Amino acid sequence: MLVPTKILVPTDFSEYSNGALEQALDIAKRYKAKVFLLHVLHEGIHPASSGILPDELVQKMKDVTVAWVKTSFQNQLNLFPQSKEVEVATNVRHGVPHDEILKEAKEKRIDLIVLASLGKSRVTKYLIGCVARNILKGSKCPVLLTK
Repeated sequence: MLVPTKILVPTDFSEYSNGALEQALDIAKRYKAKVFLLHVLHEGIHPASSGILPDELVQKMKDVTVAWVKTSFQNQLNLFPQSKEVEVATNVRHGVPHDEILKEAKEKRIDLIVLASLGKSRVTKYLIGCVARNILKGSKCPVLLTK
């Protein structure tokens, strides 16, 4: 029987990700596991990735985006009272989402990934579906896929 100690939850801050986080927090509370909440900034669709803007402006845009993500982590966690009873770490990575999620899982020695099967927009739904499929294919640990 799987008794997770480290649970990774990739999030895009959608209601679907909220469902995955709620599931992960419930599991973590039950097994006294640590939750790692991760958001990946996809470099390919970031406006700063065009190469046209000056480096200083690109860095400023990235800094503002990371600050927004950190605030969004806290807002998302505030939705769930059980998050106060569980150890939660947050991280922001840059790159291709499924690659970065798998790297995070390997680096943190994650033993369960809880992942939403859908995202917040039609484009994001497609991307998250592809992300979920690639996580399922590439993960070395169990993956719980939520609706």
